[in-house]
Amino acid sequence: MQENNYQNITEAEKKPVIQKHKKFFKSYFAIFIAIVLLAGSFWLGYTNGKRSASAQSQSYPLLNSTVIDQAPQNSADKNVDFSLFWKVWDLLKQKYVDRNSLDAQKLVYGAIQGMLSATGDPYTTFFNPQDTQSFSQDIGGSFEGIGAELGVKDGVLTVIAPLDGSPAQKAGLRTGDKIAKINEQTTSNMTIDQAVNLIRGQKGTSVNLTVLHQGDQSASDINIVRDVIDVKTVSLQFKDDNIAYLKISQFGEKTSSEFDAAMNQIIAKGSKGIVLDLRDNPGGLLDQAVDVASRLIPQGKVVVTEQDSNGQKTSLYTSGGDNLSSLPIVVLINEGSASASEILAGALRDDRGVQLVGKTSFGKGSVQELLDLPGNSSVKITVAKWLTPNGDYIMKKGIIPGTQTDLTQDDIKNNRDPQFAKAAEILKSELNK
Repeated sequence: MQENNYQNITEAEKKPVIQKHKKFFKSYFAIFIAIVLLAGSFWLGYTNGKRSASAQSQSYPLLNSTVIDQAPQNSADKNVDFSLFWKVWDLLKQKYVDRNSLDAQKLVYGAIQGMLSATGDPYTTFFNPQDTQSFSQDIGGSFEGIGAELGVKDGVLTVIAPLDGSPAQKAGLRTGDKIAKINEQTTSNMTIDQAVNLIRGQKGTSVNLTVLHQGDQSASDINIVRDVIDVKTVSLQFKDDNIAYLKISQFGEKTSSEFDAAMNQIIAKGSKGIVLDLRDNPGGLLDQAVDVASRLIPQGKVVVTEQDSNGQKTSLYTSGGDNLSSLPIVVLINEGSASASEILAGALRDDRGVQLVGKTSFGKGSVQELLDLPGNSSVKITVAKWLTPNGDYIMKKGIIPGTQTDLTQDDIKNNRDPQFAKAAEILKSELNK
């Protein structure tokens, strides 16, 4: 299938492209998304394993009820001896020192998580039923935790961003912090999911993180008391000269409606320009990002192009309602801007020539699809990479702003924001032309 042209797609056809699956452009949420490494089984290998080790499989009816009786479809998979799995399963049941304490369901979950981990992709993961429920609550905008997003940067567990007003932010956690220990457990050989599992927890409990701030020579301990985090994803202020300062903290289920409410205020106020702040925005739901882009970019423009494993490309387009597309805009990004926020920034840059100010973004150019599984579990799989409208693949390199401006810790302590000041200066210059 060739890359879609807007002229060949009707409005009725475009909407299902976006809504067909719930797709996520999001870095890992260190409490914000409950990602736990507990899950899985070799479902696709069940038939081959059953044939080679029927005695073992017949001994575990609970396991049999949770697997899919399906042989591998890929020709390469047919050459794999899946009976090895059943052999190890049987040996574990026979020889493990505490075999009577083994939980068959947890072993199944652990097996499939091991399979997913073997991809080497930290964004492909399994959710058990409990964590599937937590994930749904989190993306809805309310959860219990510290309110910080985690990512893997150069192989190191890294804070993408603390959420505004969160316990993490109040305790001093900063964008770019490297987490060395969690409750005295080293993170050097820890997966991101294991880290998330240790950090998240109930309101009122605490977690101790050993972190290395950017520019510091030694690590320091930060104790954070967990709380309920209710996230409003869009905020609006009116600055000098009636400039609208519009901040999007993430792309959750309510972002589009919250953005529309802010848009109506901007129109009613008669603002002449917008500073759009995507700093420390880790991303979120694809349809929400496309909806927001549709308000800021003329109808029929490419927002993002997905490219699958076969090299096939599918483009998503702005769908109309572009009431702010004529207003001058300057966009703020930084190291904590990831996934969907990078998509929006890239689309505004490529489609409208909007200037970007701040620091190079995080650089997450992959697409995840969330799929429901039996037993109320689910799996999130990387299904494609994404490109900006001009074909830029930003994985690991991020989006480099045209105007790079620092925001130092001294600026933060003294309530200064030179990045916003620079964006406002550029915007005012455009308005005076």
